[in-house]
Amino acid sequence: MDEMSSPSDSGAGIDPLVDLIGFRLSTATVLFHAAVADRLGVGATDVKCYSILRQTGPITAGELAERTSLTTGAITGVIDRLERAELVRRVRDLHDRRRIVVEMAGNSERDQAIGALYEPLGRGITALVGQYNTAELATILDFLTKTSTVLEIETMHLRQGKRL
Repeated sequence: MDEMSSPSDSGAGIDPLVDLIGFRLSTATVLFHAAVADRLGVGATDVKCYSILRQTGPITAGELAERTSLTTGAITGVIDRLERAELVRRVRDLHDRRRIVVEMAGNSERDQAIGALYEPLGRGITALVGQYNTAELATILDFLTKTSTVLEIETMHLRQGKRL
């Protein structure tokens, strides 16, 4: 099967909802983040590491490597690029001066520019969410939360498996 086809194209009988979530939505998400990365002058992996840092707050490079399954060498490159892009900075751990922690750079001008990249998406999602009632939103939230858990588990399984 080539990259342009999906399992449903091949006659595998995949449910259209599974096909939409598993392929179209995930591809659209990856391509959106790649476009953001391009605008920031960094790579897509860099943007996702930045996103993790925004969610977790300050963490060590080792913790970031563990969360992404990237090598420590690869994470060093990611952090270097994010630093050059003025998105993060390295600081000494307050509790253990030997450790380096990565934190948001706190550049309000840069943060506003990044926010502007995501603003149209936020408006579109907000408008979409407004079309659903409370019960529907609860179901959607439950579904997306469980979908995220499935993705995290399957990513872990793939990381633990042998290469093809």
